[in-house]
Amino acid sequence: MTVTAASGCPSARQELMTTRWAGCHYEAMTWYSDFGPRRTRQIIADVVALGLIAGWVWLGITVYTLVHNLAAFGKQMQEAGQGFSTTMTEAGDTLSRVPFIGGTIRAPFDRASSAGGSLEDAGLSQQVAVNQLAFGLGIATAALPILVILLLWLAPRIRFAQKSAQVKAAVRAGAGIDLLALRALATQKLTALAQVDSDAMAAWRRGDAQVMRTLAQLELRSSGVRRLER
Repeated sequence: MTVTAASGCPSARQELMTTRWAGCHYEAMTWYSDFGPRRTRQIIADVVALGLIAGWVWLGITVYTLVHNLAAFGKQMQEAGQGFSTTMTEAGDTLSRVPFIGGTIRAPFDRASSAGGSLEDAGLSQQVAVNQLAFGLGIATAALPILVILLLWLAPRIRFAQKSAQVKAAVRAGAGIDLLALRALATQKLTALAQVDSDAMAAWRRGDAQVMRTLAQLELRSSGVRRLER
């Protein structure tokens, strides 16, 4: 079977094995199969995956919000310490102006003010710790499940899109049934090849038209590609 390629463009075999060129232009990746049933399954899987991702993002935000609310206690502590410290300082300033005893009576109020400052610092530290914990738990709650979803869903979708683009490029570049059959021999599972012929490679070598046609159809269908016009 004759394979042709436009002058100045990559050969059909190069198209088949290495690149995604078509007519000296890159073939855009196709995210959905040309075949209705598989395309429907892909759309459903995409909707479900995106819904799960949105759900885990919502759950992560919810966990963050719930934990972050615990920082309210630290804020109350900070405000209480600040108020107590201010009150003690003002009282000490007032009593320090009392003749003869002012300098002596101020000391307890200064110590009390210092204790209020310590309470204020503790409240601030508690808020910082709670905020960090809330952020960490929120990210951990959402990130791991989303990563698993991306590995199980997005990675295969990208591989499908790349394979579909490569096969379309090869067909548009003039790849014939023999080269598509050869690609099937290189990419398809052994179980699928065995269903075509017990020795599919030998059948391809001797030019068995029926086997090559079946292999080519297998490669096209697995790539989600209908046979394109040259």
